[in-house]
Amino acid sequence: MTEIANIFILDGERIAFDPGQTILTAALAAGVYIPHLCAHPDFAPHGSCKLCTVTVNGRNGSACTLRALPGQEVRSNAPELNEIRRVLLQMLFVEGNHFCPGCEKSGSCKLQALAYDVEMLSPHFVQFFPHRNVDASHPEFFLDFNRCIMCELCVRASRDVDGKNVFALAGRGRDAHIIANAPSGKLGDTDFAVTDKAAQVCPVGAILRKEIGFVTPIGERLYDRAPISEVDLAVEVK
Repeated sequence: MTEIANIFILDGERIAFDPGQTILTAALAAGVYIPHLCAHPDFAPHGSCKLCTVTVNGRNGSACTLRALPGQEVRSNAPELNEIRRVLLQMLFVEGNHFCPGCEKSGSCKLQALAYDVEMLSPHFVQFFPHRNVDASHPEFFLDFNRCIMCELCVRASRDVDGKNVFALAGRGRDAHIIANAPSGKLGDTDFAVTDKAAQVCPVGAILRKEIGFVTPIGERLYDRAPISEVDLAVEVK
């Protein structure tokens, strides 16, 4: 049973938490949405995307990694924090090649849905338009490097759940990128399978199942029906 002392304040609302919970998991369990992208309920906190940045007792930090503590004063839905989120999303959009109107993941993409949620109206920065390939070597999946945002969910899922290490990060800085762990670098030369957890966790359109593209029409996809703040609360809170 949660003790009365285990309470923090989030945007003026009292949030009860269990010892060991993070600010993000406690908020979601209480039905309060904090925008996030790389955080996933099945994996340990990672803190790479910074979309869940909150202010705790006057200092900024990632809600997915900060432990909830009694008496914390937490701000999330604040103009300056939403502006930080907009800038982070704008950088993610220009760094890759995200052609939302023609992408199979449009309407079910967390990156796109978060951009709508924080009212990102333009990319703002100069578009990189990097040259990135599409790996179609696997019989059941495309690996589209243009869409990858390096959240590392596929890396963690393959390593921690599937026990395969199909994916990894290579390079540093602007040269950082996801690779398929095979001598050829091709996904088709790995033991990646449709039953793998790593096949299910990509929040964007980087890992796409073949032969089912556009089966669900526009208007009926995950975030077409409701904003991400409502959908993710229903999906992620267990």
